[in-house]
Amino acid sequence: MRSVIGAGGGEVKGALAALSRAVLDTLYPPHCLTCDAPVQQPGTLCGACWGKTPFVDGLACDHCGTPLPGSPEDAPVLCDDCLTVARPWGRGRAALVYADHGRQLVLALKHGDRLDIAAPAGRWMARAAAPLIRPDTLVAPVPLHRWRLFRRRYNQSALLARALACDLGLPHCPDLLLRPRTTTSQDGRTREGRFHNLQGAITAHPRHTNRIEGRHILLVDDVMTSGATLAAATEACFSAGADAVDVVVLARVTRDE
Repeated sequence: MRSVIGAGGGEVKGALAALSRAVLDTLYPPHCLTCDAPVQQPGTLCGACWGKTPFVDGLACDHCGTPLPGSPEDAPVLCDDCLTVARPWGRGRAALVYADHGRQLVLALKHGDRLDIAAPAGRWMARAAAPLIRPDTLVAPVPLHRWRLFRRRYNQSALLARALACDLGLPHCPDLLLRPRTTTSQDGRTREGRFHNLQGAITAHPRHTNRIEGRHILLVDDVMTSGATLAAATEACFSAGADAVDVVVLARVTRDE
């Protein structure tokens, strides 16, 4: 009898949740993530904004996710940057190009308290990262220094990592890595300056080194420019004994931006 009631209770809860969602959508109709246009589902883009959002489809650099001309059948290929700059990680993917509405979404999440962007962005990143997944994959975000986290109140990369891991059904560890020393802004720095600024700035959390050793780590960040931050995080993972490291970002800055 209990099992029957339990099963029925689950159906009732599901029906109530659907009803609540319908009431909320009636009172507060869902709007596009980047404009005020109405949409059918929360956390989606309207048709016009979808067309202005530069998703990375087709052939892309196997190391950094930069879109490239050619057919997906030509993969794997590398962009000019990755042919000249050593990447410590294995493979990399990006969901968007950092331009137009792609840039708008990143900045809104990072500086505009638009936490509602994290879940759909995580789904887009999960789709891009799907070919990288292994049975032993552990998802982890690029960390913020504690003072920057205090000022911003959240780590946007951690929000993205959680959403991506949930979508793919993977374990994730939000504090797998630490940023023990603060670093000045990367804005305006040369490529060499960006790498120097991050040297030794990221380490594995002492409590979680046992989760890193021998595993595949998928690092998550919001934006890749030079790749310096992800390189520092990758080196920290390998220092703690990771078997392999791949990376995925919401948006990739290209040479045209």
